[in-house]
Amino acid sequence: MEVRSIYRYAKISPFKVREVTREIQGLPVSAALDVVAFSPKKAAALVNKTLKSAVANAENNANLKVDGLVVKEAVVGEGPTMKRMMARARGSGSRILKRTSHIRIILTDEIKIETREQRKAAQKAAKRKSSEPKSEAGAAHAKSERPRKKAKK
Repeated sequence: MEVRSIYRYAKISPFKVREVTREIQGLPVSAALDVVAFSPKKAAALVNKTLKSAVANAENNANLKVDGLVVKEAVVGEGPTMKRMMARARGSGSRILKRTSHIRIILTDEIKIETREQRKAAQKAAKRKSSEPKSEAGAAHAKSERPRKKAKK
C-alpha cells in the first residue's frame, strides 16, 4: 500500500531540494530520516518535515508499521515563482525570481522498488527487442516480392 505526503509552496528553489530527495529515494524510512537529520542543508529540514508527515499518515490513516516502510518516490516540482525588483544603477532595475517548490514523498510497504537505472535498462532492452529484424523467412519473403531492376545493355 502506498502513502503520500505533499509539502506545497515551500520557499526554496526546487534545484536545492532535489539534491536531498535524490539521496533518500529507495531507502527504508529509518535510514532516510537519519540521512536527512544529519544533512546541513535547509532543504533537509523541509524534506524531514514532509517525511515525518508521510510516516504519520501511514500509521494513522493506513494502519501500517513504520518498520517495513520504504521511500518509493521523493519528487520535487516547481511551484509558482514570485517576481521581485531589485534597484540597479542609473535608475534601472532587474528582476529577482523567488522560486517555490512542491515536495511529494510516497512511502510503500512493498520491498521491491525499481530504481531509475533499472527502469532505463528495461526500456533500452525493450527498444532493442522491438528494433531487431523479423525472422529470416519473413525477410526472404519480403525480398522476393520486390520488383527487380532490368539490366542495361
